[in-house]
Amino acid sequence: MSHSYSLGVTREDAQAIDDCWNRIGIHGDRSCPLLVEHIHCRNCSVYSAAATSLLDRYSLRQEDREQSVAQEAATDLVTRSLLMFRLGEEWLALATRCLLEVAPLEAIHSLPHQRSRALLGVANVRGALVACLSLTELLGLDPTLAPAAAGRIMPRMLIIGAEGGPVVVPVDEVQGIHAIDERILGGASLSGEQANAKFTRGVLQWQGRSLRLLDEEQLLLAVTRSLT
Repeated sequence: MSHSYSLGVTREDAQAIDDCWNRIGIHGDRSCPLLVEHIHCRNCSVYSAAATSLLDRYSLRQEDREQSVAQEAATDLVTRSLLMFRLGEEWLALATRCLLEVAPLEAIHSLPHQRSRALLGVANVRGALVACLSLTELLGLDPTLAPAAAGRIMPRMLIIGAEGGPVVVPVDEVQGIHAIDERILGGASLSGEQANAKFTRGVLQWQGRSLRLLDEEQLLLAVTRSLT
């Protein structure tokens, strides 16, 4: 499935951030009431959150660009671009071709008379309300299982392109985008209890982790069913 997003920071990225420091902050008319407390905008949590958001987008897109250059240099190597992320204690991989964006976690607003258990509600994505689904519920994972936190871990939202429009799925951690050799992906298989895993093509051993490779076509069909 094609999408309109490329994975550098663009003018659109900058415009999507509320640069209050240029309007009412240290570089504006200085009318912001928080200036009394923080003295300078760089000490404010709003400024920090905006910077984190921008750097997160840049980091993912820069990594993807570097991988594309490496792929062009190795013409005899066929790879697939995958986003690695965590839900609970499980690490999963999803093809970036169905990924629109990775964004900071936003508040999720529940809806009355929700259509399915997987539908969490809606989230505000740059002024637009987007349906929010529980990938944990869709995959049948145990929501109570999670490893002990280590280092700086920040939950994220994956915005994926479903048939009826973008859909948000919250995840516990995003590791990044990686190009994986197609020969390795072709060798991914399921055995034992894994054979019944939902929407899963196979399990990879990657950087010391067992990584569950999701079948994006089956997953997107399940997403569509959950919204109708």
